[in-house]
Amino acid sequence: MSRTGKLIAMAALVTLLFGLSLAAGKVWVPVSAWFSADPRWWIVIELRLPRAVLGLAIGAVLGLSGAVLQGYLRNPLADPAVVGVSSSAALGAVAAIVFGIAGGAGQFGCAMLGAGGAMALLAALTWRSESAVAFILAGTVLASLSGAVTAFLISIAPDPYAVAEVIDWLMGALTDRGWADVLPALPLLAAGSAMLLVTGRALDALTLGEAAARSMGIRLGRLQALVVAGTGLTIGASVAVTGVVGFVGLVVPHLLRPVFGHRPSALLLPSALGGAALVLGADSLCRLAPGPSEIRLGVAMALIGAPFFLALLLRQRRAAWI
Repeated sequence: MSRTGKLIAMAALVTLLFGLSLAAGKVWVPVSAWFSADPRWWIVIELRLPRAVLGLAIGAVLGLSGAVLQGYLRNPLADPAVVGVSSSAALGAVAAIVFGIAGGAGQFGCAMLGAGGAMALLAALTWRSESAVAFILAGTVLASLSGAVTAFLISIAPDPYAVAEVIDWLMGALTDRGWADVLPALPLLAAGSAMLLVTGRALDALTLGEAAARSMGIRLGRLQALVVAGTGLTIGASVAVTGVVGFVGLVVPHLLRPVFGHRPSALLLPSALGGAALVLGADSLCRLAPGPSEIRLGVAMALIGAPFFLALLLRQRRAAWI
């Protein structure tokens, strides 16, 4: 099958899973009820549709950012958490919850402030350094610092209900997200995705090494700025609205490399589609789990991602023995 055919097949899969996300849940809403006088269509319009749109957008940016970071860092185990933006956005949201800042809007704003602060610190720490190693070290510092401050805020929180809300939010979920949550995030997700999508040619050149990329006219400083800004906007907005959802940026590029090849630019659009499909499918399964409540999306992704990488590790060890 040609590359175009594969992309069409993936887009069809995303469309199918989007429809499943509208229908699936504790109350099934068949397609016949979506456009009729059936009262269940309100469930679709007010609850399922914003959740499906958010799952589509969040999955796409997580898959895309994972593919970009793996190409930029030339490390197949890199993911959005490595740059510290997700943990910094989480820190901002946790601070808003612990100190009771103005509900959902305040939480979203504080999370984006955390992501913006992480972007500024990344830019400052990597100033005049175009090396990916400096980028990794700066991200590690940010992630460690943000994680430590988050744990500190949880430990000093005076309200046990706030602690419970923080822990619930850190697990990541699309539960109870409406249009008021979706609409502020979409412009930021779109702007960040546009920045990441234009990095394909530079990432291809970077596979030959930094010196070779410079000789081909690639401005590594500009590439680093696009990666920092694009990752900050996409991951910051996604964490701000859903909490921390891991493993998507790690798993999806690995799954798609055998299908679309190892060239970084060839993986960007497929990874966005693959991430959308993975999150939509996982979120539908979370709603169908037995019991009165839903499994959190972040927990479900960890249950999917950890066995995947264990299998990958075992396969690599087996290949080394052979």
